[in-house]
Amino acid sequence: MLTALFLILTLLWFLGYVRIEGLSIPDLFLFSINGQQITLWSILILLVVSWAVGILPTPVRQIVAVLLIIWILAVLGIISLTGIALANILVLAMIIGIIFVLLSPRDVV
Repeated sequence: MLTALFLILTLLWFLGYVRIEGLSIPDLFLFSINGQQITLWSILILLVVSWAVGILPTPVRQIVAVLLIIWILAVLGIISLTGIALANILVLAMIIGIIFVLLSPRDVV
């Protein structure tokens, strides 16, 4: 389940930047908050990350929950750094965190 979550999140993040000729998923503008455009991709990634918060183990869940809150604030334009897309950096951090959870040794009983 965590592997599927990782693949979905990575695919959504990747397809947000790269347009593939045969695959046309529109990047629809849904609404605007605080002058920031909220798109279909942002909502889909938010849903997948919210799903991840419920699946991940406790220490990683808490870290991802904090990153999720910071990401929402960055998308809404409340937190911003000039020249750096903070929301993209946070999504990358979440993807890397899920990779570490997938590669970590599991307790064998």
